[in-house]
Amino acid sequence: MNSHIMPTYGHLPVTFVRGSGAWLWDTDGKRYLDALSGIAVCSLGHAHPAVHRAICKQSETLLHTSNVYQIAVQENLAAKLAALSGMDNVFFCNSGAEANEAAIKIARKYGHGLGIDIPRIIVMEKSFHGRTLATLSATGNPKVQQGFEPLVEGFIRVPYNDVPALERALAEHSGVVAVLVEPVQGEGGVNVPSADYLNRIRALCDRHNLLMMLDEIQTGIGRTGKFLAFQHNRILPDVVTLAKALGNGVPIGACLAHGKAAEVLTAGNHGSTFGGNLLACSAALAVLDTLEQEKLADQAERHGRAIQAAFSESLDGMPGVVDIRHKGMMIGIELDRPCGGLVSAALERGLLINVTNEKTIRLLPPLIFDEAQIELLVAILSGLVKDYTAQDVTL
Repeated sequence: MNSHIMPTYGHLPVTFVRGSGAWLWDTDGKRYLDALSGIAVCSLGHAHPAVHRAICKQSETLLHTSNVYQIAVQENLAAKLAALSGMDNVFFCNSGAEANEAAIKIARKYGHGLGIDIPRIIVMEKSFHGRTLATLSATGNPKVQQGFEPLVEGFIRVPYNDVPALERALAEHSGVVAVLVEPVQGEGGVNVPSADYLNRIRALCDRHNLLMMLDEIQTGIGRTGKFLAFQHNRILPDVVTLAKALGNGVPIGACLAHGKAAEVLTAGNHGSTFGGNLLACSAALAVLDTLEQEKLADQAERHGRAIQAAFSESLDGMPGVVDIRHKGMMIGIELDRPCGGLVSAALERGLLINVTNEKTIRLLPPLIFDEAQIELLVAILSGLVKDYTAQDVTL
């Protein structure tokens, strides 16, 4: 098929035309179980009635004015996010990369306010923070950086889940103003750190007067069993970034700040033409209301444990299966070899999955998944993994 779209994606040979809950239908009417949620975006599933109503209602009156003016629904969403997170204020944008750009700008301006000429941010190996030049530079994956040099300077990289390495970096480098970290690394392979990892980072940031900045773009909005993943640790960061599931498919990003970080950006320091427009904020409010009313974060905790337990039982002792990790409904099944071909194999069986970091099957089901869908997911994918690991070749 001739296409005028830049070839920046390796498209799978399917086009979806309709969705309902955890199901999608293609142009031929074939049904697929969505265990990816548009990569952690459609956590309420597809065509959720509350989001549908919010979008239709808002589109009848106004879609966009400008951030030059006050926007009531934006104020309401900011207040809701502050109440749910414990943070003080919010900058709205359109994506996770933009939210992380705002966080990086907060850190740099914070450092300049301390008299630091070259502020530096500590980031992690195998991290992913976006594809703009600054967030690409913060990302810990050389493959996605290749060809876009020179990268933005000011980032110091250390291994994930390694607090002693973080301490050494602080001792060896001057001008550090912030630590940027994912509570669970998604693109890096669903890497779940030790239970006290974030607590120890919080303590180091307090000791050295640094901003603790959490990228919760994939872990936020109930995905890990709490509204935000840091709430498992009973801490409060200085900056949190959100996107993905916040709009359930309507593009929206948010950079939340607390305490000293909330006072850094002032009028004229940052902006976004479309950020926080009426349509996106209306959809996000519907998402948050539904998340609370249906207690979906609690359900994510229960169902995540059930999925992990079911795969552990089904794949117990299976050669080639290295590990099965999860935090809420972020599930990673690590194999001992590259397994990207399993994505196409699952597609043929009517199941949508993802492989990240080459060897890890990543599952991000909608939070509305039910027990029958969990059973179907485990049955199909376990069969595919067993068939694949029995082969001598890699897919």
